[in-house]
Amino acid sequence: MSVPVDLTELVRVLEGYDYAYLTTTDAECRPHVVAVSPAVDQDGLAVAEVGRRSRANATARPQVVLVWPPADRSGYTLIVDATCTEADAAAIRLVPTRAVLHRPATPESAATNPGCIHDCVPFEG
Repeated sequence: MSVPVDLTELVRVLEGYDYAYLTTTDAECRPHVVAVSPAVDQDGLAVAEVGRRSRANATARPQVVLVWPPADRSGYTLIVDATCTEADAAAIRLVPTRAVLHRPATPESAATNPGCIHDCVPFEG
């Protein structure tokens, strides 16, 4: 089940990130990863200047993932699942379906959640 992502909250969180990695898959389910600079608007995300392979993959298999790495090692990685709704020569359009801030557990978070190896903050729609 897809849960819509609050784009207002996503815009706020993205202020701390410079670029993302777009992951698509080819017909043999091999991942294809490229660095991109997505822009948020009222309809979702626009990713300009994607190559032929990324565009073809997103058109044929519209479920994609965007990963924004943290600025420093202790920060959160932002992971956004999205669906490609449109692809043309200028850009691909993505609608986020799920987003989470993720990082390895810290000693403090492990103490409050024993056995957990991750520290995640999911977005709610």
